[in-house]
Amino acid sequence: MGKLVTTGAQLQCSFGTTPCSLMVTDATRPKCGNMPMATVQDMAPGTNIPSFGMCQSLTNPQVSAATSAAMGTLTPQPCVPAIMSAWAPGSAMMKVKGTPALTDSCTCSCMWAGSITITNPGNTAIATVK
Repeated sequence: MGKLVTTGAQLQCSFGTTPCSLMVTDATRPKCGNMPMATVQDMAPGTNIPSFGMCQSLTNPQVSAATSAAMGTLTPQPCVPAIMSAWAPGSAMMKVKGTPALTDSCTCSCMWAGSITITNPGNTAIATVK
């Protein structure tokens, strides 16, 4: 069970230094708590998921190179999310325009080994799905 996610939801990457807010760009979506509802397909870097500040993952080539240049001292670099796939698992019970709704129990992955989680669903409406 999870709460439905809307634009403004707070996201966190396991290798990012700051949280960011999910942006739902389709203004014609149904609303929950006066905010457009998100789906598992709202995972475009820069459009739906902005930067998490600085990336600390050594699998990121920029971080690895900067850390090597600093003689092994971890040297975070600007985060540019590289999302690998849609949010999962999505709601099995609710669809938004034919696509599974995003719930706060969903996660997605960055190709630099980061796990992206939803720390706040972005709305205060009592709307839960199983």
